[in-house]
Amino acid sequence: MSKNEKEASAEAPKKSKKMLMIIAIAVVLLGGGGAGAFFLLSGDKAQAKAAPVKGIVTPIENALTINLTDGHYLKLSFSLQETADAGAEAVDTSEAIELAIDEYTGRTVAELSTEKGRDAIKADLLAKIVKAYTEDKVQKVMGVYYTSFVTQ
Repeated sequence: MSKNEKEASAEAPKKSKKMLMIIAIAVVLLGGGGAGAFFLLSGDKAQAKAAPVKGIVTPIENALTINLTDGHYLKLSFSLQETADAGAEAVDTSEAIELAIDEYTGRTVAELSTEKGRDAIKADLLAKIVKAYTEDKVQKVMGVYYTSFVTQ
């Protein structure tokens, strides 16, 4: 072997070891950064999705009579499940009553006669009530309970 061949073969392993070392360090850093970001972000989501703690239940005092289609009507009574964050004092139910009237007015008896239909409309109503009773990122209402539901 000539001198040039020996130098070339000696330089090749040094360069490949350096490159291998750089790649390994880059993979470790990227993998560690990705794992750290995953755990930090998933921890925030777990805290944000924690279910609110139940507080007092506030009944709507008078039953609502709501016009449906084709001359039918719905007699509805319900209560609001407040969160512990709402405090010990009952929320003003006026807005919830208005939202319920808006949600059920003009519905058909067929929509309200099945459990699936009632559940879908109730879910829509609950979403609107939760949005209306959330102030400064504090959710004050978490549920709606029917206490009377009569169609005619």
